[in-house]
Amino acid sequence: MNETDAPDGQTEIIRCRYAIVGSGIAGLWTALHLAEHGPIAVITKSNVRESSTQYAQGGIAVSLPPTDSPELHEQDTLEAGAGLCDEPAVEVLTQEGPAVVEELIGYGALFDRENGQLAYGREAAHGTSRILHAHGDATGEEVERTAYEATRDKPNVDVYETTAAGELLIVDGECLGVQAVDIREGRLVRFIADAILTATGGVGSLYRYSTNPPVATADGIGMAFRAGAALQDLEFVQFHPTALAAEGYPKFLISEAVRGEGARLLNPEGQQFMDRYDRRAELAPRDIVARAVYAEMMSAASDHAYLDFTPIGTARMQRRFPGILEELHQRGFQPEREPVPITPVAHYMMGGIATDLHGHTNIARLFACGECACYGVHGANRLASNSLLDGLVFGKRSAVAMAEMGLLSADAQRRAAGHNQVGVYAAPAELKQLIPDLMWERVGIIRTDDDLAQARRQLAQWAEQVELASQPTLAELEAANMCQAAMLMATAALHRTESRGAHYRTDFPDISKQWRKHVILRRRPSGELIISDRPVDTAAAS
Repeated sequence: MNETDAPDGQTEIIRCRYAIVGSGIAGLWTALHLAEHGPIAVITKSNVRESSTQYAQGGIAVSLPPTDSPELHEQDTLEAGAGLCDEPAVEVLTQEGPAVVEELIGYGALFDRENGQLAYGREAAHGTSRILHAHGDATGEEVERTAYEATRDKPNVDVYETTAAGELLIVDGECLGVQAVDIREGRLVRFIADAILTATGGVGSLYRYSTNPPVATADGIGMAFRAGAALQDLEFVQFHPTALAAEGYPKFLISEAVRGEGARLLNPEGQQFMDRYDRRAELAPRDIVARAVYAEMMSAASDHAYLDFTPIGTARMQRRFPGILEELHQRGFQPEREPVPITPVAHYMMGGIATDLHGHTNIARLFACGECACYGVHGANRLASNSLLDGLVFGKRSAVAMAEMGLLSADAQRRAAGHNQVGVYAAPAELKQLIPDLMWERVGIIRTDDDLAQARRQLAQWAEQVELASQPTLAELEAANMCQAAMLMATAALHRTESRGAHYRTDFPDISKQWRKHVILRRRPSGELIISDRPVDTAAAS
């Protein structure tokens, strides 16, 4: 890669073929499949292994078992998505999933086996056992390790750690690079590339309680919005029903696979309750289970319910969930003998930067992949363990599309290098502490018109404090993205006047056929926010 000084004498310029923002499975898998096509800069604000991928416990849903099929996997995904999945996207995920997981295994991923054969678990809303897992409950860590080691020695891949992407560089309607901040040295770095991918993960840090690591501050959504990219379905945030109700952030996730193995949910009085909410009981979709747990907690004025591990049996518990058991033991809990306190927490963003099925956004040369992207595959409620598969399938597809992008002309490179973007947008760091409380209380599991309207007004006021800064701290940079993403999420939730999947409003408690469409948000160059709707992409739409 070539490095020169920018005209202002302060900004370092790095020229590469591809710039990838984010080092989770979506970013690394894309980088791996682009490595033969030219120099790649992987930009990550923490260390290369710190992402939501690393913390995923449950596994990868894939139709490899002989009793399964992509069609059955598609059917379960569509049902969980509550009528809002785009069927072509789900078909891509489920049809291409088996081959890409086999490729991951070929790179050295060590999934658990029984009698020499791959072992499959079952999770909520799956009609059969199709969940691959590694080391019992450390699947994400194994997937991240495999992708990292596969890319680590590629001569074309350079990783820029502690480098926080701040703004997408838009010149004459094209994205020509990324303006970033070297956090350690406090200086600006400009990456100029032929194609740029945002793979920045989720939004968990926008909520008081979350399973996401602290790096999940909606950076991709904030940057994309300011650049003029279309955003889709931001009202759909998945709340995981079973995080440990104990001190600590992020909240320790207790995998859905635990219920798949037979664990039972108990209300604060110690009684089973899920069969009163859904015929599938503990294996109902996550949105139903999370609201049921929350309702039982509110009814009893309690801050937790319980998860009873004992039906699994100690021996199988130790074999299947060693990491979870070790963590619970270290925190003073004995799941082999007594129920563990749990609570629902923010977990996954179903919406994100709107893309086609190859990661293209509405801005030329800008791509998005993984949790920060939205192809319509997850609908209103993601099916358990489809997220890692999402990063693999659409990461590879994004790589194919990015490899086809033509080289920037010498003139375009000069314009990108000389662009007068001399800083990145930042906000007061204290907003990082205020936003999560507001979002949890007013844009959370149960929503109302008044709560959403109040949240949006407050967030719009805070968004006015976002301004250009030449040397922001990481906290100030993250605060800007959190503020703008939170405002957009509240706006989308207020706009959708129904309850569907993870979006539940007490003032509009029913699902509506008229709302079988996506909510699209976009910013005009003038700064005006545009809200529009787009029909679900399926022949079955009514």
